[in-house]
Amino acid sequence: MLKPAGTNSLWFGQVDAINTTIWAQFPEVNPNQQRVELNVRQTVFYPQKTGINFLTVRGFVLRNAATPWAPPTAEQIGLIGTHWSKGWIIESNLISHSRCSGITLGKYGDAWDNTSANSSGGYVLTIQRALTNDWNGSTVGHHVVRDNEISHCEQTGICGSLGAIFSTISGNKIHDIHVQRQFGGAEMGGIKFHAAIDCVISSNHIYRTYRGLWLDWMAQGTRVSGNLFHDNSTQDLYTEVDHGPFLVDNNIFLSPVNLWDMSEGGAYAHNLMTGIIISQPDHARSTPFHSPHSVNIAGFTNIAGGDHRFYSNLFIGDGGSRRELEKLEPPPTSPIFSPQGAGFGLCAYDVRDVPIYTGGNVYLHGATPWKNETDATVHATFDPSVKLVRRKDGFFLEFKLKDHLQPARNRLVTTALLGKASIPNAAYENPDGPSLQIDTNFFDAKLNRQSVTDGPFRNSSSGARKLR
Repeated sequence: MLKPAGTNSLWFGQVDAINTTIWAQFPEVNPNQQRVELNVRQTVFYPQKTGINFLTVRGFVLRNAATPWAPPTAEQIGLIGTHWSKGWIIESNLISHSRCSGITLGKYGDAWDNTSANSSGGYVLTIQRALTNDWNGSTVGHHVVRDNEISHCEQTGICGSLGAIFSTISGNKIHDIHVQRQFGGAEMGGIKFHAAIDCVISSNHIYRTYRGLWLDWMAQGTRVSGNLFHDNSTQDLYTEVDHGPFLVDNNIFLSPVNLWDMSEGGAYAHNLMTGIIISQPDHARSTPFHSPHSVNIAGFTNIAGGDHRFYSNLFIGDGGSRRELEKLEPPPTSPIFSPQGAGFGLCAYDVRDVPIYTGGNVYLHGATPWKNETDATVHATFDPSVKLVRRKDGFFLEFKLKDHLQPARNRLVTTALLGKASIPNAAYENPDGPSLQIDTNFFDAKLNRQSVTDGPFRNSSSGARKLR
């Protein structure tokens, strides 16, 4: 990795039998007057072998590693990584400037690394080999990654293929991920997990990334709760070929595209969504689902789409102008978009054959309900003027409310209300098994059982609001 301090470098290299030659340009910087760093170390803190369990890494500044790009079929080496181990605590660290990934909770390496085709069949074989190599909750996962600041990594802030099961990712600030676009691939995001089984991803601040959170394959028993997403260039949340059950609650989604949904069996409750939702089936790939709270594979099937639950969410549109929809790449009118739905609100699901379940959602400023939604609250012309403002003492959400945006008919979202995701026939439960109820908001304040409001915070008064 070649990096002049304080700027971006443009560089490439050539290797022959004798020499390694590197050409570099330093825009607007004189390299004779600035520090130039040539980094060849692959990692900063990473075990040489697997099974190094129960380590705590706390309070370090971890920077500058030439980590390799890795797909989910291969060992993923991060600036710091757990290397197929169990029970690590990675907390209160400053982690930055990884050539590829900051923190990895990924799989072991083997003879098939970087040889499997970049296909669903290649990854199915990877999963099957992992099961024979002790992929289970007794051997790997159960990590805690909390209160770190992770930035300026060109692949992912946190990633993990298979090795992140039963982990908690909370309170992290993740920003400036894959912003230079130095290379492409299917692993770019603030957080990117394959098989986030029974993971809790909560109270993170994710911004200025390519994709904020990417849950790819086997997000079962996963809970995404109380996170703040904004200024993510592709989308805030991408759910790819997951069969559920997974829960997304009390999040603030502020990027132009909030959700790219290529999954089924999700439950969305008490979220603020100010951007576009895209709904898309995937009939080409057959992906696994599991027994509840387990890695044991119960079957394989493709993604028909639908079978989601949406309760007490607050959707805000762009006033019906459709300008943001026209900016999508590709636009919804192109042939590649033909099986998809896209829009502000749940109208994105109007084209799905499998129904969704709804209750108590509110739609403002041009956001539109699902075509079969019967109890939606719609104020098409009311603009709450939502904006996020950064000040010296933090980020503030500013908006306006009306008194009648408090539907008293809403119920607490519970395991009983959500039922079971149809494909795995599994209930929406807490990761450790017991039934759940969403009885707090984004700020962990208790919900009023007699009048459960929409969105991630208490709508206690009308007029202008400002929340830190």
